[in-house]
Amino acid sequence: MVAPSLKLQDLIEEIRGAKTQAQEREVIQKECAHIRASFRDGDPVHRHRQLAKLLYVHMLGYPAHFGQMECLKLIASSRFTDKRVGYLGAMLLLDERHDAHLLITNSIKNDLSQGIQPVQGLALCTLSTMGSAEMCRDLAPEVEKLLLQPSPYVRKKAILTAVHMIRKVPELSSVFLPPCVHLLHERHHGILLGTITLITELCERSPAALRHFRKVVPQLVQILRTLVTTGYSTEHSISGVSDPFLQVQILHLLRILGRNHEESSETMNDLLAQVATNTDTSRNAGNAVLFETVLTIMDIHSAAGLRVLAVNILGRFLLNSDRNIRYVALTSLLRLVQSDHSAVQRHRPTVVDCLQETDASLSRRALELSLALVNSSNVRAMMQELQAFLESCPPDLRADCASGILLAAERFAPTKRWHIDTILHVLTTAGAHVRDDAVANLTQLIGGAQELHAYSVHRLYNALAEDISQQPLVQVAAWCIGEYGDLLLEGNCEEIEPLQVDEEEVLALLEKVLQSHMSLPATRGYALTALMKLSTRLQGDNNRIRQVVSIYRSCLDVELQQRAVEYDTLFRKYDHMRAAILEKMPLVERDGPQADEEAKQSKEAAQLSEAAPAPTEPQASQLLDLLDLLDGASGDAQHLPPLDPSPGVALVYLLDLPCAPPPPAPIPDLKVFEREGVQLNLSFIRPPENPALLLITITATNSSEGDVTNFICQAAVPKSLQLQLQAPSGNTVPAQGGLPITQLFRILNPNKAPLRLKLRLTYNHFHQSVQEIFEVNNLPVESWQ
Repeated sequence: MVAPSLKLQDLIEEIRGAKTQAQEREVIQKECAHIRASFRDGDPVHRHRQLAKLLYVHMLGYPAHFGQMECLKLIASSRFTDKRVGYLGAMLLLDERHDAHLLITNSIKNDLSQGIQPVQGLALCTLSTMGSAEMCRDLAPEVEKLLLQPSPYVRKKAILTAVHMIRKVPELSSVFLPPCVHLLHERHHGILLGTITLITELCERSPAALRHFRKVVPQLVQILRTLVTTGYSTEHSISGVSDPFLQVQILHLLRILGRNHEESSETMNDLLAQVATNTDTSRNAGNAVLFETVLTIMDIHSAAGLRVLAVNILGRFLLNSDRNIRYVALTSLLRLVQSDHSAVQRHRPTVVDCLQETDASLSRRALELSLALVNSSNVRAMMQELQAFLESCPPDLRADCASGILLAAERFAPTKRWHIDTILHVLTTAGAHVRDDAVANLTQLIGGAQELHAYSVHRLYNALAEDISQQPLVQVAAWCIGEYGDLLLEGNCEEIEPLQVDEEEVLALLEKVLQSHMSLPATRGYALTALMKLSTRLQGDNNRIRQVVSIYRSCLDVELQQRAVEYDTLFRKYDHMRAAILEKMPLVERDGPQADEEAKQSKEAAQLSEAAPAPTEPQASQLLDLLDLLDGASGDAQHLPPLDPSPGVALVYLLDLPCAPPPPAPIPDLKVFEREGVQLNLSFIRPPENPALLLITITATNSSEGDVTNFICQAAVPKSLQLQLQAPSGNTVPAQGGLPITQLFRILNPNKAPLRLKLRLTYNHFHQSVQEIFEVNNLPVESWQ
């Protein structure tokens, strides 16, 4: 006999009454022992009660896997009370990781064909919750039949099950295409909402379904127009907005159908304008519909006036008291600023006001949008606002704000003096948060502006005298004082009030920088070099400078010690050469044929290495882990020798003789892979100075409706060749012809052996993992002969 056990209600009361966790575990362990004993004895009458208690224990986080097989027995029972608990247990205890879930396929199939609505509903709920790909393939015909059943209860659940099947197995889209057209005529709210969801899933995962459902755009437009004008059902209205959930879902589907399709976009333009102007914005439900309308307008081929209306709606969102709505508006405007710059510019004052938000996420989005709105016409006004924000912004935003100001000033600076003043203000306010290249950029800017040398050195000296804690500012000031210290001592500067400075004050300030505990080793190096340069620009004795230099000959910092030793040697042994060695840096020439040629060479180099910076060692190991892909080729990275041009070629280029060899004929590109809109092309370059080297640039493009993520391309070549893979430019290829991924392969083929290439592609597309391994044998002959 089975020992008496607690009822479910008594078990819940006893567990809740436990005062400690140990007491709770004791109650549960005792009851689980009773449940196991009941399962072993095969009590069919009370099996569903025991499983119900076990499910409650499972919901508390305790192990309940021993009840999986009991779920199968209850599902196979003919009693509804048993099936109800059995299906509930299957949804909670079974998933795709357990092979036991496949055993209920036949039971679900039988229950779907019984015709009993409550039982069909239980089977459909279970299938839509834990149905695996194999189960979906086996049961798709039964679900298709139930889509056209007269009972709305069964049809609604069948539609939701079909959505799950499409997500699991996109190949089943052809099964559910025909019923969807008939279901669009339904008046039942749940069926219509589920149908719109199902069509959306079909269109996102199947190009054929997308083309098929573009024919029903007028019908969708009519449904939405009815919702907006006359309403669908008062019981589904929220805050005076007629069925906002259905409106949002239809707008989402229209956005997918109208994307990159002129005819469909034109059909829905008038409706979108009607929705945008007639929706109440006093409640969140109306704001949700309006936001979905804006997204649809921006994604389709809408009229210019309609796009301006959408931007104005987002501008009104910025004035809303709800922070979530303001954040959504800022994020959406940031996406639109490139395509509709002038329309977004009208809301610039409101965006700037959002910089003062106390919410960090809002102020960050407002900063990003403000920086994106800067152009040559408003750069002065925007920089004033951004500099004021920089002084009071939170510490975690200072780096982004400072970097954004520097980039905008470099791009849109009206004058060099304004540019210098802007950078100096940033360095003074947030010098510790600027990018590493800010010092080099400012020194280059000052060096190239000869007419501003006196102005710059006076400004920087004043700033350095007030604050030596901002290290980038101190470095630039030390460099400028060392280069143009003579202009500082002359005191002639028309732009600012004349400043009388003597030599002792300048030397004392640089010594203060050297001795400060806040100075970095690099900053001390700038100051020491500035002192050394001043030794040729000052009229007085250099003994003080020599003493400071000799002190740092024993500095613990190796770099600073080396500088001091070299400078001291310059004083002692090569004093006659000191003036020539320490003369002013030459002006930086940014224009002219030499600069144009350098820019051209840089552009060519960028085309060859467009993929990304050189990968780190772990990345290289991961990319080249292709053991035995092709004739046992090793996946280890093989370092190629440098490209040393031959003497003859170098002589021809040096003398620019007319007998220079003509450039080789271009090698034709090759398409090697295409699947569901994802395409892989190879382009080839053989440098004339090293014919044994072949540079292959792979380009991955995506013309489908879904993004390609986690894209990895690996390669192998025969043992007689050497292969080196550069890191790719990214791992995501956006949908609809977005920015492609590029990657560079370097192949050394000194013996001119026939070239074969084996590729392995792995990526995620339409929520499915894809892996393709294939060999490329049709490479152009010009790539290896």
